[in-house]
Amino acid sequence: MNNYFEHTFGLRGRVACITGSASGLGLAIARQLGQAGARIVINDLDAGRCQASVQQLASEGIDARYAVFDVSQAEAVGSAMEQLATDGWAPDILVSNAGNQNRKAVTEMTLAQWQSLFNVHVNGAFNCAHAVLPHMVKKGFGRIILMSSVAGQACMPGIAAYASAKGAVAAFTRALAVEYGAAGITSNALAPGFVRTAFTQGLQERDGFDSFLETAVPLGRWAEADEIAPAVVYLASKAGSFVNGHVLAIDGGMLARM
Repeated sequence: MNNYFEHTFGLRGRVACITGSASGLGLAIARQLGQAGARIVINDLDAGRCQASVQQLASEGIDARYAVFDVSQAEAVGSAMEQLATDGWAPDILVSNAGNQNRKAVTEMTLAQWQSLFNVHVNGAFNCAHAVLPHMVKKGFGRIILMSSVAGQACMPGIAAYASAKGAVAAFTRALAVEYGAAGITSNALAPGFVRTAFTQGLQERDGFDSFLETAVPLGRWAEADEIAPAVVYLASKAGSFVNGHVLAIDGGMLARM
């Protein structure tokens, strides 16, 4: 049985780069990919937080290092990926998880604020994929996992920019799948529902939001980061090798409810 799981879900010999992974959902994903055997590249904007996360993973027996870069800056992403390749850490698995949020009505949002979300979510996904694809194509293997959202398929007031960006990420996922599937590279996205992390702290503190979730989500609660991360292990492993161009909703059934 252990041999089966190692063969089907094991990631030994792979390198996984997870953007926005010094904490929260990104760190949970990094940990579970590491537990499956992958070497882990932690990315975030702050070197101190990255170093602390790498040390935490190392204490758990996970081989990890970090790369500090802003996903919205193409040159910084490219330089970081080139350095990783030089050091023998070129990513076989990319998890584009870095994100930002700005909850405002459309008429209250400036163009710069709107563009900021696209710069991180959409341009960030493009910059990272653009940087890792040549190595993956040369190797004949790659796993690209982008982070969309249920907000890319259904919306609530105040998140037009976020929802639009996440919808674009889903479309980009399908485009990558079509363009690079023949090269041995699968591209998929996750569409999480409401996950209890620092990213959603504002919603966690909003009066009545827990009651809203009890009604809107058939499972009646928040998701935890550790409930999202296993899907990344699946998509990155041999188990998910024929899944390509899919956007997987992990939302407790919220999108299924009328």
